[in-house]
Amino acid sequence: MSSDQRFQQAAEEMGYSFDGEIKIGGNYVPLVRHEQQIYVSGQIPRVGDTVVVTGRVGEATTLEVAQLGAKISTMRALALLQRSLGSLEAVKGILRIGVYVQCSMDFTQHSEVADAASDLLSLVLGDIGSHTRTSVGVYQLPKNASVEVEMIAVV
Repeated sequence: MSSDQRFQQAAEEMGYSFDGEIKIGGNYVPLVRHEQQIYVSGQIPRVGDTVVVTGRVGEATTLEVAQLGAKISTMRALALLQRSLGSLEAVKGILRIGVYVQCSMDFTQHSEVADAASDLLSLVLGDIGSHTRTSVGVYQLPKNASVEVEMIAVV
């Protein structure tokens, strides 16, 4: 099964489609290519016009819901790569992801939220989905999103 097929299967299992426009929220581009690296801007768990996972993790939402948000954000990043490259088969590796979690003062499971993004990359891309990672807790994110994921890929 190809990376593109695994991407589609993951989307179906989540119950979301990433076929439509991947909206951005400001005066920037969603990705930039520099030589063999592609920098993907931070993606929040937005499907269509709706941010589907919102609120402070540990207060307004749970770890499990935040993990879904991390998966959706990662799928958006992969969808941008797929559209830019024509296929996820052109991705040769994921160098790094950054996972930002809007959370309560006492929430300490940032890495567990980020694990959902990492696991999804492994599922869709296999071994080339292995990456370095930073996960941090923050006070606020755009549109009250619970999670934001940024990515650097090599092609």
